Amino acid sequence: MKKKKRILLHSNFCKMFTGFGKHTKNILSYLYKTGKYDLIELSNGFVWDDPRIKSTPWESYGSLPNDPKKLADITSNPVRKASAGYGGEMIDHAIEKFKPDVYIGVEDIWAFRGFFDKPWWNKTNCIIHTTLDSLPILPDAVEAAPKIKNYFVWASFAEKALHKLGHTHVKTVRGSLETKNFYKLPDEEINDAKKAFSLENNFIIGFVFRNQLRKSVPNLLDGFKLFDQHHPEANANLLLHTNWTEGWDIKALIKEKMIDPRKILTTYKCSQCQRFYVSPFAGPTAPCMECNTNSCQTTGVQNGISEEQLNIVYNLMDVYCHPFTSGGQELPIQEAKLTELITLVTNYSCGEDSCSEESGGLPLEWSEYREPGTQFIKATTSPQSIYEQLKKVFFMSPESKKQIGKKARNYVLDNYAVEIVGKFFEDYIDNLPEVNYDFNFQSTKNSSNAFYEPKNELKDKEWIESLYINLLGEPIDTQGVIHWVDRLKKDMNRNSVLNYFRKVAFQKQEDQKFESFKEEIKKDKNKNRIAYIEPSGEKEVIIASSILPSIKKTYPNHKIYFFTTPEYTSLIDSHSCVEKVFSYSPQCDDILDLEGFCDKEGFFDMVFSPHLSIKNNYFRNNKDKVAYNVYEH
Repeated sequence: MKKKKRILLHSNFCKMFTGFGKHTKNILSYLYKTGKYDLIELSNGFVWDDPRIKSTPWESYGSLPNDPKKLADITSNPVRKASAGYGGEMIDHAIEKFKPDVYIGVEDIWAFRGFFDKPWWNKTNCIIHTTLDSLPILPDAVEAAPKIKNYFVWASFAEKALHKLGHTHVKTVRGSLETKNFYKLPDEEINDAKKAFSLENNFIIGFVFRNQLRKSVPNLLDGFKLFDQHHPEANANLLLHTNWTEGWDIKALIKEKMIDPRKILTTYKCSQCQRFYVSPFAGPTAPCMECNTNSCQTTGVQNGISEEQLNIVYNLMDVYCHPFTSGGQELPIQEAKLTELITLVTNYSCGEDSCSEESGGLPLEWSEYREPGTQFIKATTSPQSIYEQLKKVFFMSPESKKQIGKKARNYVLDNYAVEIVGKFFEDYIDNLPEVNYDFNFQSTKNSSNAFYEPKNELKDKEWIESLYINLLGEPIDTQGVIHWVDRLKKDMNRNSVLNYFRKVAFQKQEDQKFESFKEEIKKDKNKNRIAYIEPSGEKEVIIASSILPSIKKTYPNHKIYFFTTPEYTSLIDSHSCVEKVFSYSPQCDDILDLEGFCDKEGFFDMVFSPHLSIKNNYFRNNKDKVAYNVYEH
């Protein structure tokens, strides 16, 4: 009997009310029903043996250690805490324990920092399915692209942007939806639902969202106010299905904009009887009309309603409006389309996929602003555009609304349904090769962490020992500890010692990368190799790209390996003359080491390194040629 492939899917827990959580549930459920795989779920934010994640049909584990002391140490270190939140503490243990044939990581791209240099990366079949939401594409995503063989993004705008940078192996694979849970109810049931909440004569504009600052609530309120002022005959309400205790202070915004608070609705869920209600906001908690307890709260990640109930909420709406600064996919837009709602979506980022005519959407105009710090392009949606598109839908004929609504639903069924996305992953997984775990995991243990933050309350000896163990990833050097404790007493403070250790750790990491490069280059049986080293800038790399064809013409039998810093990789990695691009390290400047000397064998026949001085630059083992004839006069 053929062995089942083992799949480790690493993301939000499948029962979390998040986009990643819903997608995880859909994909694991689809793959489970095939009966073809051994499935293991690794859930961020839970400890390894957390009983709350053990009720799944497949094996489930958390990505944090069980040990309370370790958890306390992690919590006390902001850098380590951030990495641990995305599985950094336990991923090596999970890979070594389960030895999956396929690893699927479904998270923001920064969650995988440090993964790509691990011994198991790409030894097993590694798939990254991530959301990218802004231009220019996040540097983490660009730098990681050459290291991710199976690289999928949730929105086509991210695929197009990465293709422009030369990473043409990146493909769009949508976040999945369980489409049977969302559909248009019969008119009679919709009318009954509206009557239940006293909304039968109202034009309901809906927005389902997590209350994050990138969701453009102020813009939507402004657009709604314009529509309400110009068309009072609509008797309009704005339904904000979200948690009012996080993100935007919606109550304050309503007051500031002088909007009648009775016109702004929200969804409450009772934690006792699990019923839900749609009504004007009455505070963080509200009384339950069914069980007479004060147990109702606005909905959120921890207090969401069921998808059956959410389907009713969508059906209360006459139009769906989703303004935002940027987004990876925004699952509520697709859920709304499944209920045959016309969707108004900001025409930027993933919104480009949802506001086109073929998708049953209408585009919202926006203006560009730059996010402080990152300089990412973000969208501020035009309230005037929101008003104009709401007006268009309000005056649209019932027949036109019906046609567009049908088109919207079919668009989601053809592109986002779990049957479509799940089948893609099934076929893709079946075509991946088998994995032999014949490599050493040791280098993943006691690895250096240049960002380690030691506890200041430790005594000097223990403080220095923690730097050896956690920052350098080395056994404690007894004589070294004595030396540094003595220096702390005489002429140095902790900050200067920490900076020194950090510098050593960074250099150690660069040395390790360089050694890995050497091992990789040795596997190339073709000994005719040229290194071109240019770390210094965008202009210099572009100039180098124009020189490479001449070098290739002069040395047609040589492979050219290019070295540059990660931010310039995309400028050169698709060049037809370049065999492969490597990250630049200061060790690259040791030309004698790269070319060899005396009895020491080198790695390249020739090294071109224009950023170095002539004295150190033009050895080339006496194998270089003059490209042009030189005549004496």
